[in-house]
Amino acid sequence: MRIKILEGFGKYLKLVKFAHTVFALPFALIGFALALTTTDSHFTWRLFLLILFAMVSARNAAMGFNRYLDREIDAKNPRTAQREIPSGAVSPTSALIFVIINSTIFILAAFFINRLCFVLSFPTLAVLLGYSFIKRISSTAHYILGLSLAIAPVGAYLSVTGSFHPAPIILSAIVLLWVSGFDIIYALADEEFDKENNLHSVPQLFGKRLGLVISSVGHFLILPLLGLFYFVVNSGAVGQLGWLYVAGSVIFSILLLWQHLIVSHKDLSRINAAFFTLNGIASVLFAAFVVADLI
Repeated sequence: MRIKILEGFGKYLKLVKFAHTVFALPFALIGFALALTTTDSHFTWRLFLLILFAMVSARNAAMGFNRYLDREIDAKNPRTAQREIPSGAVSPTSALIFVIINSTIFILAAFFINRLCFVLSFPTLAVLLGYSFIKRISSTAHYILGLSLAIAPVGAYLSVTGSFHPAPIILSAIVLLWVSGFDIIYALADEEFDKENNLHSVPQLFGKRLGLVISSVGHFLILPLLGLFYFVVNSGAVGQLGWLYVAGSVIFSILLLWQHLIVSHKDLSRINAAFFTLNGIASVLFAAFVVADLI
């Protein structure tokens, strides 16, 4: 009985690619640490766990809904035909219930964090779930996905302070450009499929070569934002960033460059390495350096 429960739980973790939580969660931790070290706020386990519940449930809802909505498209695409819903491992109804449960958990977690987070949880959920519709109408889907993950650092900061500040907004802009850039790279593999099925993406609209250029430009724009984040945080009375932040930024930038060096419009064989491995390492290392510097 216990084994069956674990197997069932594992199917849902695979459904939402739970391992990909490594993309947004580290930046949420930076936002959390930034709020604690640059304001008079104090750490509590209650708040930390509420933020964690909100983060995980929001992402589960977004990914679950994306898989639910894309189930027929995924079944047609050889690359995605073995995903949990097309393969029959998880039924569409079960996936939708999973989305509803996680959406409810997200709203409840926001309610117990503070009033502002509760109010903002509804438009946030609209963005998270709305992303799944965008690729049917616009090639801006990559940037809507980036926005979905970019909410994390600002959301974590608001959870602690209940107010906005330029620093976490700059951090969110970094996440938006980073995620949209590597999502464009990931979409290169589906250029032909997207054209045949009237789906929209940057590679589908501009082709692989120009798609890579657009991705590169987005990632290049991160560099001045890293400098701006350093300046804004250090302009305050506390929470000074130093050499650890600089080192983390350099490593993060090198890993961004690396994924553009190992993927070309003629050779897409290392897309998965660029998409998950490099970006997962980049986010974790960057967060580790920045949080260590802040505290």
